[in-house]
Amino acid sequence: MRAQDVLPDGRDQGDFNGVAVRKGTVGAFLANARVCADPRAPAQAVAEARRDIREALPALRALGLFEVLEVRDPALRAWLAAQRADGE
Repeated sequence: MRAQDVLPDGRDQGDFNGVAVRKGTVGAFLANARVCADPRAPAQAVAEARRDIREALPALRALGLFEVLEVRDPALRAWLAAQRADGE
């Protein structure tokens, strides 16, 4: 499967398991995860990245991202697990 098979050109979002997911959601998660895992990142940048990740979690879960991939950074992985516990 190719990217255009999932979300064709000209479409900015799709419905996945009943959740509207914008194009770029996974890319934004990866960028934010890098900030969270960077020991030199300012606290404010980490807080903003976590906020953005928290907002994207329903979409990321609808895509099944965490069913296929595991976050390698232990601190971010623990934080995500805590968000799951708080959100469900």
